[in-house]
Amino acid sequence: MTRRSTQILLALGASLIMSAASAQEVADTIYTGGPVLTINDDQPAAEAVAVKDGRIIAVGDLAEVMTRQGDGTEIFDLDGRTMLPGFIDSHGHVVFGGLQALSANLLAPPDGAVKDIASLQATLREWVEKNAEAVEQAGVIIGFGYDNAQLAELRHPTRENLDAVSEELPIMIVHQSGHLGVANSKALEIIGFDASTEDPAGGVIRRGADGEPNGVLEEYAFFSALVPVLSQLGPDAFLAFAQAGSELWASFGYTTGQDGRSSASAVEALKAVAAAGKIPIDVVAYPDVLEARDYIGEHTSLEYADGIRVGGCKLTIDGSPQGFTALRDRPYYDPVGAYPPGYAGYSAVTMEQVQDAVNWCYEKGFQILTHANGEGASDMLIAAIDAAQAEYGDPGNRPVLIHGQFMREDQVDAYKRLGVFPSVFPMHTFYWGDWHRDHTVGPINAENISPTGWLLERGMIFGSHHDAPVAFPDSMRILDATVTRRTRSGDILGPHQRVDVMTALKALTIWPAWQHFEEDNKGSIEVGKLADFVLLSDDPTAIDPETLDQLRVQVTIKEDEVIYEAQDGEQESHLRESPFMSDPGSGHRFLHAMYHATGVEK
Repeated sequence: MTRRSTQILLALGASLIMSAASAQEVADTIYTGGPVLTINDDQPAAEAVAVKDGRIIAVGDLAEVMTRQGDGTEIFDLDGRTMLPGFIDSHGHVVFGGLQALSANLLAPPDGAVKDIASLQATLREWVEKNAEAVEQAGVIIGFGYDNAQLAELRHPTRENLDAVSEELPIMIVHQSGHLGVANSKALEIIGFDASTEDPAGGVIRRGADGEPNGVLEEYAFFSALVPVLSQLGPDAFLAFAQAGSELWASFGYTTGQDGRSSASAVEALKAVAAAGKIPIDVVAYPDVLEARDYIGEHTSLEYADGIRVGGCKLTIDGSPQGFTALRDRPYYDPVGAYPPGYAGYSAVTMEQVQDAVNWCYEKGFQILTHANGEGASDMLIAAIDAAQAEYGDPGNRPVLIHGQFMREDQVDAYKRLGVFPSVFPMHTFYWGDWHRDHTVGPINAENISPTGWLLERGMIFGSHHDAPVAFPDSMRILDATVTRRTRSGDILGPHQRVDVMTALKALTIWPAWQHFEEDNKGSIEVGKLADFVLLSDDPTAIDPETLDQLRVQVTIKEDEVIYEAQDGEQESHLRESPFMSDPGSGHRFLHAMYHATGVEK
């Protein structure tokens, strides 16, 4: 070969290399400088990730990914932090999470400071004092998150306890489960509950020896007192809830949230706030199938509009296991309260209602998420899905079990046979594990609450959720509880039900992405998927599992845009002081709307 021929070939080769490089998409952003956990089994880790137009275009070695660098490419330095796909909310209530964010924090430690009725009263008084102007104009006091299981008295507060805070203003406090609440005398007067009021179907108005309501309201008695009031407020009143809730979710690394048991007004509020650019995450809503069937039929879609969509139906069969309102298949072990012998809880709806709702969703091909906590509730759900599949076949609607706290192994087998996706609640092992062991199911059956080990043994995928506002949407608390199953007292509840860290991470990412029919776009760091990321303070796969709860979300990124960045101590402040104080305008709008809805005289 002549020298001239060699020069021509070299020039041609250089030209081809330059053409190939220019043919590649040039990245808007390249993320590098820390561990990247992709949650993709085919490529579990990477050194760098390239993003263009909000989607991932390259994942791999630094040298390979850097070929996507152009003059305008931003290099995002992870600075040693660990990057994962953004978390997907397997079950929560974004809008009512905003209610939690904008009301008095009545949670027990470590998420709040309420340890007994005296500290609950003090917390309410402090909240009223800090928000005096808004409370005075609105004329109502709302608290969220008390838990009788964590109060020194081991009982619910009563109307008299709340009257000691205020007899002039109505007070409503919400149990941490969201299935019970307590009203003071003024609130009961406004609601219209007295000795002559009958218990509603699926609910209980607790009473004193004189037959008068003592303030404690269970299930549909509670919902009939609170939820319709909030629903009647309309989209304007829900705007503050929607924004505050979505921002709270983002602060814990969630890039996709869920609004379970939603309402038409709540979804419309989400849409309105999202259209204004104030919902930083995607939200999938599941309206109540018993209350909003027409709305579900008209709006269910796999496509987002401004980051909001209706994903299908929500059905609630029973109540709270820690509140003794979940439907069991046997008596509660040692319930605390005035319960009759053999008490096993109760269903909030009839079997006919369950079957009708499940049939409607199967006939329409809609996804249905069903709250079933006790074994008795699971028996009802399994029977209904069995009958619906016999009638309509499998429409590919990926039905979801929500909670399933108390399940028998035969029920786990049935859910696998029926193709039901379990969205379970391992955080219960931390928050109420000791309570379940001592009072709800006893020391033997408590070992198998939230049975992730049984699911894994059967090759089932599942989601791990927080059910906020039942608890804060604390992704690291979920991760820790799913892996360690340590209770507040330090006990390990069911060692055989523990799973490894990577399985627990999949239950926060790729598996709930599948649950929402979004596995092609979310849940792992792969080419073609959305650039939804979370940066953690350390690598959860490389630290002592007993320290997982000490990890902190540092940054949350939605489609290549930073939507949350932690300041020093910021997440800790979520657990102590209501974000209400950081946006007095939002709190004022909430209380002002409550004033108009309740019709309280100023």
